[in-house]
Amino acid sequence: MHEEIQEIAMQERRARAAVVRDLLEIGIAERRKQNASRLLREGKATFAKAAEVARLSLWDFADLVKQEGIEWVKYVPEDVERDLSEASATSGA
Repeated sequence: MHEEIQEIAMQERRARAAVVRDLLEIGIAERRKQNASRLLREGKATFAKAAEVARLSLWDFADLVKQEGIEWVKYVPEDVERDLSEASATSGA
C-alpha cells in the first residue's frame, strides 16, 4: 500500500500526506454510503435517515439507491387495497 500511495503522490505531484488525507476522505465517504445503503436495504432506516447517514442530498441518495438496485419500498398489493379502503371509508364519513 505504501508503494501505491507513493506512486499516486508522484503522478499527481503532491505531498504523500495530502494524498493520504484525500484517500481517507474518499474511503470514509464511501463507507458512509455503504452503511446507509445497508441500513435502508435491511429496513433499519428510513430513506431520509439513510440519506443523512450517507451525507447526501435526497436526490443524490436516490441516484445511489437506483444504481445499487435497492428495493426500499415494501408496499405489497394487500397494503394498497387496505389503504384505499381506509381512505374511501374516511372520505365517505
